[in-house]
This record gives sequence, C-alpha cells and structure tokens, in this order.
Amino acid sequence: MGAASQSWFDRTVSDLLRQFRWSFLPPLMVYFAAGISGLTSIVGAFFVKDYLDLSAAFLAGLAFWAGLPWVLKMPLGHLVDLIWRRKELLVYLGASLIGASLLIMYGLVVHTSAMRQVLEVDAWYVIAALLAPTGYVVQDVVADAMTVEAVPAADITGQPFPDDQSKAMHTTMQTLGRFAIISGFVAVASINIFMFSDVNALERAEKVQIYGRIYLFALTIPLISISGVILGRMMRDSRVRQMRQQGIPEDRIGALVFSPPEQTQPNWQILGGGLLFVGLSMAVGLSGTEYSQEVVFAGSLGIILFLISRLLRELQPGKASALIGTAIIIFVFRAVPLPGPGQIWFEIDELGFDEQFLSVLSLITSCLTLVGIVLLRPLMVNRSIAYIIVVLTLASGLLALPNIGLYYGIQEWTSAGTGGVVDARFIAVLDTAIESPLGQIAMIPMLAWIAKNAPAHLKATFFAVMASFTNLALSASSLATKYLNEALVVAREVRDRQTDAVITPADYSNLGILLIVVALIALIAPLIAVYVIQASRLRTID
Repeated sequence: MGAASQSWFDRTVSDLLRQFRWSFLPPLMVYFAAGISGLTSIVGAFFVKDYLDLSAAFLAGLAFWAGLPWVLKMPLGHLVDLIWRRKELLVYLGASLIGASLLIMYGLVVHTSAMRQVLEVDAWYVIAALLAPTGYVVQDVVADAMTVEAVPAADITGQPFPDDQSKAMHTTMQTLGRFAIISGFVAVASINIFMFSDVNALERAEKVQIYGRIYLFALTIPLISISGVILGRMMRDSRVRQMRQQGIPEDRIGALVFSPPEQTQPNWQILGGGLLFVGLSMAVGLSGTEYSQEVVFAGSLGIILFLISRLLRELQPGKASALIGTAIIIFVFRAVPLPGPGQIWFEIDELGFDEQFLSVLSLITSCLTLVGIVLLRPLMVNRSIAYIIVVLTLASGLLALPNIGLYYGIQEWTSAGTGGVVDARFIAVLDTAIESPLGQIAMIPMLAWIAKNAPAHLKATFFAVMASFTNLALSASSLATKYLNEALVVAREVRDRQTDAVITPADYSNLGILLIVVALIALIAPLIAVYVIQASRLRTID
C-alpha cells in the first residue's frame, strides 16, 4: 500500500476505529432497533396495495400525520433534560407503543375477519400507522441524549479530554449512530430476502402467513432497544465504581456520569409549546376540516420557530446565526416532495418487481450506505454543510433520471442492445447502488455540531428542537407529495379480497410527468436555499 493510500485509509477507517468507545454501544443499540423498523415496510407496501382501497393522495396525507410525532421531539427532549437520570423510562414507553402497532398489523394480516368485527380494516391500519412513529420518536429522543452521555467528558481519572479529541469523538458517535440505523436496514433486507425466497411460487394464503411471521419477528425491535438501555445502565455503574476507586468525589462523579454539570430548570415555554402543539393537532385533526393538515403544519411551524428564537439566546450570536442558516438549508433539502406510493406500485405491477427483489434493492442500498458513510466521513469533517447539500442535491437530480427512464421504457432499448443484460432490474440495481449513500449524510454534521456546541445542560433540548424543525420538513414534503398526487392522480389495481373482483382499475398515465416534476423541484429548491443563505448574514462555514 502506497503512502497516499495508507494515509487515506488511516484518516477514513483507522481513525474511526480509534475514536470508538464501548460507551457508544447502548445508544447504538437503540438506533439499530430503529433501523430494524424497516423490516415490515415491504410487507406493508404489498398489504396496502393488495387489500386496502386507499388512494396515493390519502396515503401521502397519512404520512403527514404519521410524521407529526417527530415534532414532539421538542417537548420530549426538554423532558429528557429534566428527568436525565430517569430518561430510560421513556424507552420502555416507546417500546410498548411499537409493540402495540406491530400486533395490530399482525392481526390485520393473519386474522383480518376477527379484527374487522371490532373496527374497519382501514381504521386499524391508520391506528397502527400512528402508534409506531410515536413509539420510535420517544425512543429516538432518548437515544440522542444517550449519545451525548456516551461521549465521556473526562477520562477515568477525571481529566477533561482536549477540545479536538472531544470534537472527533462526537463526530464519530453521530456517524456510528447513522451506521447503526443502516446496519438495521441491512439486517432487515437480509431477513426479507430469506423470507421471500420463491415468493412467486406461493399461493396468496401462504404469502399471508409469511407476512404474519415477519410482523411477529419484528417484535424483537422493542426488545433490542430495551436491552440497550439495560446495557447502558450497567456500563454507567461500572464507570462509577472505577471513578470511586480513583478517589474522585461523589459530586464530581455525578456531574461527569449521571447528569449535565448544570441543573436544568423547566422551560415552560418549551413545555407549553409542546402541549399547545399536541392540543392543536388533536383538535384540528379530529375536526375533519378541509385544510386540517395545513393548519396543523402552519401552527407547528410557528410554535417551533418561537421556541427556537428563545433557545438560541443560549448561544453566542455568531453560532446562533450559523445554526439558523444550517437548519434552513437542511429544512429545504428535506422538504422537497417525493413521487409517493405510485412509483413502487408501478414497479410491482408493470416492471414485475416482487418482494424478494425489492428486498435485494434494500440490501444493496443499506450495505453501500454503510460504506458511503465511512468513506464520506472526511468530507463531513472538512467541508461545510452548505457544500455537502449542494453535492447531494446535484447527485439526487442526476439519479432521478433512471427512474424516469424506466417509466418511459428505456429498459426496452437497453435490453435489446445488450442481449437482455441491462433490463429494468439491472437499471434499478445500478441506480440504487449509486444513490444509496447520499440520503443519510445531511444530518450528521448538524448533529455533531449540536453535540459539541450546545450548552451542556440543554443538549437534549437542542437536539430535540432542531430535530423537530428539520423533521417538520418531512411533513412539508408529505404535504407537497399529497398536492402533486391530487393534481396528477396515480391509481393501482385493487381487488376484493373475497371475490377477487376489480374494485379500482390501474392508471399510471400521470406517473411520468409526476416523476419529472418531483425531480425538478428536488434539484432547484435546495440550490436556491443554499445560494440565499450563503449570501446572507446566516452564512454557515461549519
């Protein structure tokens, strides 16, 4: 290995291993459990497509409501700061909600008739779709706080780590957090490939049994996150014993291990804002008003912006401006619309992608994302977030072309010219292989910035409020997706489960223009945002 290659390997891989600490493992387990949540995504997609007569616009709207619990990271993060030593209890609450959602879906798939006697299948599905993200957000907010706790502020003798080493450990912790989530995706894809082997040869009843087993297996998700919490407590207790053996005073141990150095006081604006958000969402959501989603989104955005303005007073003006600019850029990048479920319906119906092949695509995506996160770590350390977003935006725009091409039949040309080698599946695999590392990168630098620069007694609050703001971008994305699917209607064939009669005929005539519009918005909007922010006083160089 040459000197240049050895230097690159040292910066990219060896340094990551050097910065690893065993204390990172507990939050990584909670993140890993979040990654495994994708175990049921393929099953859910086929279940909705085959058995529920729900439009693409309705499903996009449901995605909006399912994304709103992530905005609850705002009051939950502050709650974690307030109950720092008891924060693990929230993981148990989240595990209960996740378990309930999985059991509902198992019942819908395997015992549909019995479930229908209590509620309509559509209603059960909506309940499950809302319970699961609520459980995951409760666990995620604790995992974010655990990442701060996992990076030691001092060595075993009580001596603080140098600033550069502390920054490196925080960046490594956040990188490994994304790594753990994607590792969960890898595990999920591998399981699905095995479970869906020879799926095309199975009868519908046999498929249903496989779907049910996957939902039962998914019950390991809450068990893994709970195990991470238990392991974290055991590690803390061990660290305390070692510090006591070193003769470190109890109050110093408490500051270093159990809690932030400053006592957190309740911020009633954050807690009140959180309660106001919940009340607004429930009142408007249950009212059934025509523009309920828009009202909730506008109200949520107003509440979060108000709380951010109060929270930024804790930072120096320069750091506050940079954080605002960074958050806006990431918000716009994440708020661009998606094609919606019509794209995967087209791939299933028209391109013949079955459960196993979709699992293979997921496995390729996950594995290459793991590699990409490691290889691109030096880029995240050495380049600004604005630069990273520009690169990701241009790459995403380029990588939208193969999917558009597949709709318009480019695979017919490529297959004929290559003797059947470059067919639809080949193009899908190639596009997935190139695109896979990009989606998980944008958030890592901001998370590392918060972990290092936010006030010590408000780490979880800063994580939660800024994450709520950027996660609200996903709600904006869901709204935009819904609007596009209402304007450009895409429908898949739906058959009655009992009689096999066609309820809704397939119609993919609008999908091509939908894909083009989505690609243009995703390319133009983030570039404009970066240009405007970098030309203003909110310019970020981090």
